[in-house]
Amino acid sequence: MTSHPLRTYEDVRETLLAKREVALLDVREEDPHAQCHPLFAANFPLARIELDTWTRLPRRDVPIVLLDDGEGLAARAFDKFVALGYTRVALLARGLDGWIRAGGEVFRDVNVPSKAFGEFVEAQRHTPSLSAEALDALQKSGEKLVVLDARRFDEYRTMNIPGSVSVPGAELALRVRALAPDPATRIVVNCAGRTRSIIGAQSLVNAGLPNPVAALRNGTIGWTLAGQTLEHGSERRFDADAGREPPILETSRQSALALATRAGVRRTSINEAARWAGETSRTTYRFDVRTPEEYESAHAPGFQGAPGGQLVQETEMFVPVRGARVVLFDDDGVRANMTASWLAQMNIDTYVVDGAHRGDLTEAGAYRPERPHPAPSPKISPRELAALLDGASAGSRAARCRAERELRQVAHPRRALDSALASRIRLR
Repeated sequence: MTSHPLRTYEDVRETLLAKREVALLDVREEDPHAQCHPLFAANFPLARIELDTWTRLPRRDVPIVLLDDGEGLAARAFDKFVALGYTRVALLARGLDGWIRAGGEVFRDVNVPSKAFGEFVEAQRHTPSLSAEALDALQKSGEKLVVLDARRFDEYRTMNIPGSVSVPGAELALRVRALAPDPATRIVVNCAGRTRSIIGAQSLVNAGLPNPVAALRNGTIGWTLAGQTLEHGSERRFDADAGREPPILETSRQSALALATRAGVRRTSINEAARWAGETSRTTYRFDVRTPEEYESAHAPGFQGAPGGQLVQETEMFVPVRGARVVLFDDDGVRANMTASWLAQMNIDTYVVDGAHRGDLTEAGAYRPERPHPAPSPKISPRELAALLDGASAGSRAARCRAERELRQVAHPRRALDSALASRIRLR
């Protein structure tokens, strides 16, 4: 039996506390991962290793610790990572059961670090919130009110609070002053559940917005449980130029920069970030937090598209290496700084690009991740395939004829019996 390098619960825990780099990866599928896993274990299903590894784990000598729940998946994943060039791969000793028996806490759900952080923010900052019933009453009262949906636009289109506008994540701080210019207008931020509502609302509070702001408690789920009806297929979203008017933009920029500075965010350049990405001693992730449309129009080489709200919501999916360095880019000075202010508070070493210009954005289209070449596989011509199919059809017809003959015999047992007796008589 092949043995694999092992790392213990105590070793992994000490590494995490010391902020040394490590990727603790749960190689089960999402559902079993969601039922029970360590806090900082990123879901990395065995079936997606070849597709995602070189993007999510950009440094080949990053320490990797694999876990499963005794299914044997971690050992199979070990072989895949080694074949892909990773040199410091180990299994978690005794897997998930070993983690639990050693006293390690486990959690249920996905994106647990981000969701736990959202709950911590609400508890510490006393983020204002209101219930679905209260929002419904406000809408019916005619009070000045805007409801901003902080989810991705595709999520918003699936279902949304009636009358709400799609303003995903980090777009809130950039667009809100244009969407609610009257300080008396009440702003309610929602998502599907809680985290993006809390972070979105608290972002506006932190930015010093004069308007009354609240998070919708339990989002669209709470709205449904309260017996209210959702809209489907809505197209309302912010205008691309909203919040970019010079006086408004400067106010938003200064407030976001102040928040980032207070959180300990540091500054860098496009060129320095590119040098960091080539280092072999430290993992660097580079993300462009603008909208998908802006990213695909033009972006800097090596930067992945990661809209700010989703980056805070799914941090361990975008950044599975704990202790890594994260670099953020935008073209307005608001979205990257606001996103960075939250990542830094999540104990992530975060930088924002300064001094970039349009000439740095030399690539276009969707992000094209580097992936290993698939193993060679046999090929067949259309003519050969047609011949095989014809042969299979002929075989099927012959099998069908045999089955029909047998069925006729079963359907007439007396005839079959008589035939058998006759055969025996002749043989005598």
